Amino acid sequence: MASIYSLQQIQLIPATLEEVWHFFATANNLARLTPAYMRFRVTSAPYHGHIYAGQFITYLVSPVPGIPLEWVTEITQVQPLSYFVDEQRVGPYRMWHHQHHFEAVPGGVRMTDTVHYRLPLGVLGKLAHYLWVKRQLDGIFSYRKTAVEQHFGRM
Repeated sequence: MASIYSLQQIQLIPATLEEVWHFFATANNLARLTPAYMRFRVTSAPYHGHIYAGQFITYLVSPVPGIPLEWVTEITQVQPLSYFVDEQRVGPYRMWHHQHHFEAVPGGVRMTDTVHYRLPLGVLGKLAHYLWVKRQLDGIFSYRKTAVEQHFGRM
């Protein structure tokens, strides 16, 4: 039976809902939220419009040092100033479904990231998750939290 893993991170951000939404809905800000060792780079043509369902974004990323991988995500759902969902179409995961939720709260915004993912390779994928992938994802989201605090401040 397939293993679907999940992770969730909630962060309070001292900014307006519009500022936070704009920052996270702009693909070119993703590199600022990803550790340098991953060599993350957006490869799609620059886009300066509003995020929309059906939008494809392409990247190069090196989750294993020195091995660049293509990653393609599709924005599948958007409710402006509330949430958007990106799903991997090409990349290292068998499944990647990432929900970004934003809610105005006193003093700022509560942002909730929820990721559901599945690895390829059956038992080998489960072993990789246990030995490496889970720790790497936890580290990436920890880095992301710190990068958001450096950009917006801390609540």
